[in-house]
Amino acid sequence: MLAGLGYGMVAVFMTLIMTKRASAVVALIAVPIVFALVSGFGADLGGMIMKGVLALAPTAVVLLFAVLYFGIMIDAGLFDPMVRAVVRAVGSDPRRVTVGSALVALLVSLDGDGATTALVTVTAFLPIYRRLGINPLILGLLLGAANGLINIVPWGGPTPRVAAALRVDVNDIFLPLLLAILISATGVLALAWYLGAKERRRLGAVAELAPIEGFGGVRDEGTGLERPQFFWLNLIITLAVLAAAVAHILPLPVVFMIGLVIALALNYPQVGIQRIRIAAHGANVLPIILLVFAAAVFTGILDGTGMVKAMGASFVGVVPPSMGRHLAVITAVASGPLTFVMSNDAYYFGIVPVIAEAAAHYGVSAAEIGRACLLGQNLHALSPLVAAVYLVVGLLDVEIGAMQRFALKWAAALAALLVLSAVVTGAIPFTASGHPQHSNQGSFIEH
Repeated sequence: MLAGLGYGMVAVFMTLIMTKRASAVVALIAVPIVFALVSGFGADLGGMIMKGVLALAPTAVVLLFAVLYFGIMIDAGLFDPMVRAVVRAVGSDPRRVTVGSALVALLVSLDGDGATTALVTVTAFLPIYRRLGINPLILGLLLGAANGLINIVPWGGPTPRVAAALRVDVNDIFLPLLLAILISATGVLALAWYLGAKERRRLGAVAELAPIEGFGGVRDEGTGLERPQFFWLNLIITLAVLAAAVAHILPLPVVFMIGLVIALALNYPQVGIQRIRIAAHGANVLPIILLVFAAAVFTGILDGTGMVKAMGASFVGVVPPSMGRHLAVITAVASGPLTFVMSNDAYYFGIVPVIAEAAAHYGVSAAEIGRACLLGQNLHALSPLVAAVYLVVGLLDVEIGAMQRFALKWAAALAALLVLSAVVTGAIPFTASGHPQHSNQGSFIEH
């Protein structure tokens, strides 16, 4: 019953936002509350919601201070030289622009943080997309595809979760996937080339770019906020902030808190100007924070009611015994849809150990299940439960439903390429060759 309620809740939620009958904030909050009340969990509603809010609070803090930090750096003109250099490099050819944006997204994603990748990549390329008239949804698609793929690195979010949940060494999960990841990265660049070629035919190559105003653009007239005398200092500060984030010297929220304080004190030491600049960027920050905490309501109720665990158990229950030795491939194919409708924590800590326990009886190792469950991250990157997706759609000024309708088919194709690459390279077996055994995840399943 709980599994049915969980699937029903997700279906109602997705229907509402995909058909634009409710905004994401309303659907994320109202739908789970109604389902929780109907299923008899009204007495525990407050505790479940607060647990979800507390779990996502650090993410909200990161987004808050990161958006403000990069907003201040944009005001100060830090990215103007970079954008000019990119414009000169890609010219007015939409195909080169899309490939360039995909390449930058792949490289920047090595920091393991989706929010940073979104901020840096969109800041650099959105003005160029707007100048040429390229569909900004392509930028969102390529950004999500690159980040979802490269985020499988050991210092990213998913792989450490899987390693902890299955008690497997992180290198045993990641290293066998490396070749498949490189093949799929080539697929991302090929998709960028294809979509860029389509846009090139639609728009034609523009001989000369007209100047634009605004977000991260190349500005012919100053805004009065630029601080070119502090360019190198701002660059050093930004590189230090990103290095600290990648090296985990401090918790990510603390890194951007400190970075914002330094950026404000250096570029705008006057208290009045600081207040004005923070207020100016508040319009970009507030909708993102609202959506993050709304998603916390959804995930808190989904987890607190036990729906997410029941959904995982029901998935294992529908696999016939004859398919047991193929559970690695089945897990790989199902990982995309499952991580699309639930958080990484819910999936990796709640469901994957259950799958690994079942797979062990058919000779599929925990490490193989661990690799398989990572292969749907391209679809996960478009999930309305992922905080970074709201940052991306906010920066691109598009609706999340429009982003999903445009990108899902391509994300599914890239996920299929990653699964196929993993099978061909031997990272996951099509048919288990090991001997049936009991896995070592018992404590997770029992608790």
